[in-house]
Amino acid sequence: MARTYRLGPARRAVNSVMTALIRLGAGGHANYLLTTIGRRTGQPRTTPITLVEDAGGRWLVSPYGNVGWVYNVRAHPQITLRQGQRTEVVRAEEVPPEVAGPVLKQYVGQVRITAPYFDARAGVAMARVWGPVRA
Repeated sequence: MARTYRLGPARRAVNSVMTALIRLGAGGHANYLLTTIGRRTGQPRTTPITLVEDAGGRWLVSPYGNVGWVYNVRAHPQITLRQGQRTEVVRAEEVPPEVAGPVLKQYVGQVRITAPYFDARAGVAMARVWGPVRA
């Protein structure tokens, strides 16, 4: 059974540091700031994320399941990705499990810290991979 993700004080601190690094352009090539529109408030919400890149495009993965930004993207699929001074407004598309599976496997290999939060049950992948992210 996968662990349940909780946004505690340690993770908030890590997210704050990553956000600052990504804003400066020093957060790594796969790390971005994802800005969504809040589904209830209509206000912008920003969180650090890691994209997976392969020959099929760029993929936005929710390693912690259905968290707030996932619901926001489902409600408003137009998102903003920022890395340093570069900003892109793109659209995210949820993909079916047969497309998501290989991307999830690649993601867990790249971002090992998230592995305990994945559960290999039928249907889980569908809610976790968004992409390819296109302009």
